[in-house]
Amino acid sequence: MISASQPYVELPDRGSPPPRHEESAIVNCAVRLWRERALLARVTAAGGLLTLLIALLIPNRYESSTRLMSPDMKGGASEALMAGLLRGTGGPSGGGLVGLGANLLGLDNTGAMFIGVLNSRSVADSLVKRFDLKKVYRDRADQDARQDLADRTSISQDRKSEIITIAVEDRDPARAAALATGYVDELNRLLAQVNTSSAHRERVFLEERLKGVRQELDTASKQLADFSTKTTTLDVKEQGKAMVGAVATLQGELIAYETQLSGLQQIYTPNNVRVRSLQARVNELRRQLEQVRGSGAQPPPGAAEGDEEIPSFRRLPALGVTYADLYREVKLREAVFETLTQQYEMAKISEAKEIPSVKVLDPANLPEKKSGPHRLLITLLGVLASFALCAVFVIGRATWKQVDPDDPRKIFAAEVWSDTSPTRAEFKDRAQKIRSKLRRNSNGGSNSNSDFKMGDD
Repeated sequence: MISASQPYVELPDRGSPPPRHEESAIVNCAVRLWRERALLARVTAAGGLLTLLIALLIPNRYESSTRLMSPDMKGGASEALMAGLLRGTGGPSGGGLVGLGANLLGLDNTGAMFIGVLNSRSVADSLVKRFDLKKVYRDRADQDARQDLADRTSISQDRKSEIITIAVEDRDPARAAALATGYVDELNRLLAQVNTSSAHRERVFLEERLKGVRQELDTASKQLADFSTKTTTLDVKEQGKAMVGAVATLQGELIAYETQLSGLQQIYTPNNVRVRSLQARVNELRRQLEQVRGSGAQPPPGAAEGDEEIPSFRRLPALGVTYADLYREVKLREAVFETLTQQYEMAKISEAKEIPSVKVLDPANLPEKKSGPHRLLITLLGVLASFALCAVFVIGRATWKQVDPDDPRKIFAAEVWSDTSPTRAEFKDRAQKIRSKLRRNSNGGSNSNSDFKMGDD
């Protein structure tokens, strides 16, 4: 509602045509461009050729991609893996805090977590060192090489299918495919490295325990071997049976020879050859029997120093106790070692099942066609940019000419132009001298070549 105190203002009609001065300005610009069409054509053609030359000098780029299917991990395995990742970065390691942190960070699915791992500095550093990307990208710092690799890499995930796509661009198609495969390898390595599941902890514990048990088994086996070598005991039970049989045999032979010796002593004198031979045989049997029984018999005079005797009956029980203790210790260590070995293998299998191994849906391909640069698009953009710049120059020059000579802006520009004329003249003279010198050098080279040819003729 309009009050009486307010003046009445007539509003223009929205459907009315624009003012005529705008139409005249557009027409004037079009006329100026048409009058300078030759300049526009030359500048546009030169800009297009220059852009085409630059586009041809740009090396080709090839893109290789691989697609991954993230495996489904249960809550325990997912929290354990997240705990390992957070522990590696100094974060919390508790189960409840890990699950809460994963939900707050949006990492409740394995795909987002895998993308975070692929974009990590650890993966980038491994790839930079593995493929020597500092030399490839001509960078001095590792940070620059990581940034160049990130600029050439695209990692995305489809929200519906949760398929992860890794695309890498490089000048070498083989290196592009190798880099895409390297991302998958580094992802598997890093996931296995940060795994903190129960099976992983069990495997680590069993591995350390196996080292200790193996060392204890080696020590016990060495002690048993040293004791057996020193006391000449192999198997006390079987050795005792063998000694009983040997005693019985020696006793029977001794009785037989003593009976034969008694008969010969009744017929012949003690100096008889047969009597003396039988007496020596009986004495040897008695000595061997006393040695086996442990009666304190000494070894024969010709025995070498260090020769070991077979343990006697009297020493065998004492040796048997020590031998049984050492033998039982060895068998106990062997049983523990076998049990731990079985558990260790089962823990390795369980750990392999819990580690989220990446499933490759499409392996990295060797690109056959280039992905860039788009030379036609670059050339068209160069042509348009050249035309636009030349049009701005033409319109600006014509507008500048229409400015009043007494305008302060034009006076200031003229003053600047006049003040910089000595500098421009100096640069022009230097350029002229350089061109003259280049011409003389080129003429001198051509003359020397012609003289050389004439001399050959």
